[in-house]
Amino acid sequence: MQAFANVILPLHLDQLFTYQIAEEDIAILKVGMRVAVPFGKSKVYTGVVAKIHHEAPQHYEAKLIEEILDERAIVTKQQLKFWSWIASYYMCAEGEVMKAALPSAFLLESETVVELNKKGEFDEEELTDEEFLIVEALQNQSLLKIHEVMQILEKKTVLPVLNSLVAKNAIIVNQELYKQYKPKLIKYIRLTSAFSGEQKLHELLEELSNAPKQREIILQLFSLQAKLKKPIEKKQLIKESGASASSIKSLIDKAVLEEYTLQKDRVNFEGEVNDIQLHFNEEQQQAYSEIKNHFQNNQVTLLHGVTSSGKTEVYIKLIEEVIAKGKQVLYLLPEIALTTQLISRLQAYFGQEVLVYHSKYSVNERVEVYKHVLHHTKGKIVIGARSSIFLPFQELGLIIIDESHEATFKQYDPAPRYQARDTAVVLANFFKSKLLLGSATPSLESYHNTEVHKYELVKLTKRFGNVLPPKIELVDIKEKHKKRKMTGHFSDRLLEEMKETLAEGKQVILFQNRRGFSPILECNTCGHSPQCPNCDVSLTYHQHNNSLRCHYCGYHMAMQQQCIACGSNDITTKGFGTEQVETELEALFPDHKIGRMDLDTTRGKYGYEKIITAFEQQQIDILVGTQMLTKGLDFRNVDLVGVMNADSLLNFPDFRAHERSFQLLLQVAGRAGRTKERGKVLIQTYNPYHQILQQVSSNNYEAMYKEQMDDRYNFKYPPYYRLIKLTLKGRDYNMVNEASSWLAKALAQAFHDHVLGPEFPPVARIRNEYYKNIIIKIPPKNSLQKTKDYLQKVLKSYQSIANYRKIRVIINVDPY
Repeated sequence: MQAFANVILPLHLDQLFTYQIAEEDIAILKVGMRVAVPFGKSKVYTGVVAKIHHEAPQHYEAKLIEEILDERAIVTKQQLKFWSWIASYYMCAEGEVMKAALPSAFLLESETVVELNKKGEFDEEELTDEEFLIVEALQNQSLLKIHEVMQILEKKTVLPVLNSLVAKNAIIVNQELYKQYKPKLIKYIRLTSAFSGEQKLHELLEELSNAPKQREIILQLFSLQAKLKKPIEKKQLIKESGASASSIKSLIDKAVLEEYTLQKDRVNFEGEVNDIQLHFNEEQQQAYSEIKNHFQNNQVTLLHGVTSSGKTEVYIKLIEEVIAKGKQVLYLLPEIALTTQLISRLQAYFGQEVLVYHSKYSVNERVEVYKHVLHHTKGKIVIGARSSIFLPFQELGLIIIDESHEATFKQYDPAPRYQARDTAVVLANFFKSKLLLGSATPSLESYHNTEVHKYELVKLTKRFGNVLPPKIELVDIKEKHKKRKMTGHFSDRLLEEMKETLAEGKQVILFQNRRGFSPILECNTCGHSPQCPNCDVSLTYHQHNNSLRCHYCGYHMAMQQQCIACGSNDITTKGFGTEQVETELEALFPDHKIGRMDLDTTRGKYGYEKIITAFEQQQIDILVGTQMLTKGLDFRNVDLVGVMNADSLLNFPDFRAHERSFQLLLQVAGRAGRTKERGKVLIQTYNPYHQILQQVSSNNYEAMYKEQMDDRYNFKYPPYYRLIKLTLKGRDYNMVNEASSWLAKALAQAFHDHVLGPEFPPVARIRNEYYKNIIIKIPPKNSLQKTKDYLQKVLKSYQSIANYRKIRVIINVDPY
């Protein structure tokens, strides 16, 4: 009897295609294995078997599966069920989910590029004749496309040969291998504890009267400590005292001085212990007991803990219990920047049990983590960004979503446009595992779910060690401009606090949510400002390479010395980004080290680590950054946080703008004063009486929640109404207008006044494609599934109109 397999292909297809299984393969092939299959006239794709059955397809002749690529399934049945749910809920194809879920090395296609693995060690003797031919070809040219490999081997089925070469470490597929980043370990010097009292010091200086060089080193160490009020680097001490390294070494040998590196010190700092004995305070103990209690009733739990209240310790205790039972833990974070700090903390407790999975890791590293999770071999704890929910868990016991309010848990492009926080709830349900959401400023939806008893709520209201929350002060820059008390973009109040903080040897964080030097370049004569030729945005000036850049499509040109329109030399810049703040700081604080953390400075795989490590080791005094800085990072020596301009956050055309501003500003504020002294936060604004800013300054989440929920109810927005957003995009402006009007009318027949649009977004053209949005609001009493079914019907009719086919429709369920 003939056997067939339904195969998921990594393409946007409405259904799965059925392929015939060769007789000799029937016994070998299992659901979840990868297969190489022909598709179209000449293309070969890697697909995953979703179902094996005996029904031939009715409308087409089933082609044969060319090759089975795995000895055992690499996708579990749970994953296939999960993919199917995501595809159905977020209205996309299973192939698109598969593409997001599997590391790209698993999905070889006809367009894939291969290169020789120069670092890989392999034995040429072990290669088959075909493999040797490919390696030989790659020694003569650096890259080969798969169709070129087909020509070399004179056959179509080349994917198994390439997979075998990847397994033998001979070739790399479509990627770069990164060097392992090691933090720069800086050597510091301090007096040993034996000489800490004044009496002991006098005795020491007496003792060293016969060794003037060594005595000079000790005196120099004291004067540096008094002046800088921060750890003293060994090379700095050598430079200042003019001593030789051998004099310092002899003092270390006498146990007068000791040498240490800050990197190791970090985890043991201020009571963060290296053994598993966690010491909870009363509040944490109470929260932990309540969470355990809710978990027993299988309830999703929201932990609403103020910044620096010790949420991570509670997570660690919960993780410890789950992995003791041999189960796996998924720890989701919104930003790669956050994983860098958390990994070192968790590794201090769990060592080798911690695995990391996110997009800055090379493909090989991701494949390795994928296999560890699949075979349950090593690492029961996975820390990662949103894509780690797709890993092939075997026994998932606990999912923790930290900073669960963050917008970055939502995937915008490409499909599947899933929200990791919501999909994790479904994943936990599949595995009957526990789910904990943690946040200092929960999203309105999550908090609303606790009120309607979908989730349980646990609170941590005090900072760890009873440290007072930072004092938040609003600075009216409109007033300061009038009184001429501004230096560049800094008010006198902010500068005064910065000087004071730096004098005490503490660090400062400044937040400006825009990168580059200046977003607008304007001619004072004719008012012209250079625009991107491909997008509807003005070009941003970047000073470091003297260029004008578009942040949407990457178009760039040299900085203009005169106006392109009228030739005038009178050109000024308007607005400011992190780069300009950094430039102003260099002029205002020439003696201090300034760092910048934004998309431009963290491009490399270890971009985040390098900046965070330097800031922790106190090589940077002032750190300027975009919202990367705001999320859950734990810097112990920061006493002051400055927000350069809060208004750019508030005046944004989005119904979530006020909620997001509140969350972002409180998160930024949470970076200040995390140890004994109370931190300070200065927020510069033109509108200090704005309701949201007042709520931030009094840290009043409940007032913000109540006010925003009233607005959401009145204007029919989530969580009361569900949203589906349709974006039409195409190169023909008139056709986009026509198609969007047709679609909106067709939808309005069923949804009436619950259809908004079609409307151009704030940036209506990107990469020469025009965009238009339609939003469908779904009332609470309407069925979401029936709405989607009707929408699919309308879209089928839309596709049947030949003129509209070139206008793509992107569906985004729960778009914000």
